[in-house]
Amino acid sequence: MKNFKDLFETYSWEEVKESIYSKTKTDVEQALHATKRSLEDFKALVSPAAAKYLEPMAQLSQQLTRKRFGKVIQLYIPLYLSNECTNICTYCGFSLDNKVRRKTLSDEEILKEVAVIKALGYEHVLLVTGEANQTVHVEYFKRVLKLIHPYFAQISMEVQPLDTGEYTELIPLGLTSVLIYQETYHKEDYKKHHPKGKKSNFNYRLETPDRLGRAGIHKMGLGVLIGLEDWRTDSFFTALHLNYLEKTYWQTRYSLSFPRLRPFSGGLEPKVEMNDRELVQLICAYRLFNEEVEISLSTRESEKFRDHCVQLGITSISAGSKTNPGGYAVEPESLEQFEISDERSPELISAMIRSKGYEPVWKDWDKYFVS
Repeated sequence: MKNFKDLFETYSWEEVKESIYSKTKTDVEQALHATKRSLEDFKALVSPAAAKYLEPMAQLSQQLTRKRFGKVIQLYIPLYLSNECTNICTYCGFSLDNKVRRKTLSDEEILKEVAVIKALGYEHVLLVTGEANQTVHVEYFKRVLKLIHPYFAQISMEVQPLDTGEYTELIPLGLTSVLIYQETYHKEDYKKHHPKGKKSNFNYRLETPDRLGRAGIHKMGLGVLIGLEDWRTDSFFTALHLNYLEKTYWQTRYSLSFPRLRPFSGGLEPKVEMNDRELVQLICAYRLFNEEVEISLSTRESEKFRDHCVQLGITSISAGSKTNPGGYAVEPESLEQFEISDERSPELISAMIRSKGYEPVWKDWDKYFVS
């Protein structure tokens, strides 16, 4: 099998969905008592039949997370470099057809943002841009990495998919992690939400983690945008993708995130609603399926929800996030990509984490100890 696309094409969305929704309480109980859980077990754990088993799932998720990661939560913060984008995406504030003022940060402006972020205590930054190859391209990323590498222990990126050789060029400059969300694995609905731009190429995006693996990235993040399609089926394909990647690129670390569709200016209503209990179910299902994967929760979620989930399987959260270019120091009032829900400062989030008996950490490894 050359890449994940070959495996993906052996599955039918409708057949997977039907299989998930046909799971019974017996399937759920077998999954809960299994010593090593399969993809079929994962189907059971995200199925409607598992809703009544949330308490034992949460307890087991907490135990497994503490066993592997201890009682620590890593803090990270996004740094939005640009809202320029040549894609039309129905759910995004940066979409080409959304008539807003566009901005890409200069070196001087980036350093102003970095100064604020460092003053907050951060050692891990996530660089985010729209997808605009004419302005935020590989040479721009190279320049930014060289500029900010001295200030951070870890630098992650969430930008347009790149070729293997381009990732290979960026890694020596300080890039440690790349987040690449498929948005949805439903091929037909993917086309509806991405009608224009390079992002409309479903297969190119689907094959991005393979390119990252071949480039030797330290860590990659997967996920879908919950609300575009049936979340249970999309989550199964995410688990399938994760399973394939861990077996194929075993030296790479992996993380998962599950952003729920949030409002933006002129935004899209979710096709499928996911309530808080269902998101807890999904978090626990992923942890029971994979004890090694890192699980992240962003400021899209509410204060109350994040406070509750810290102890249930989460390993990293963002705090004090701004989702617009220059939001920390340069242009705090410019367009956000989406509305955040938890607006507490990093200091307050750190205090909350400690109140739960956990330790907030600003970096989880040191580059000098990584071969």
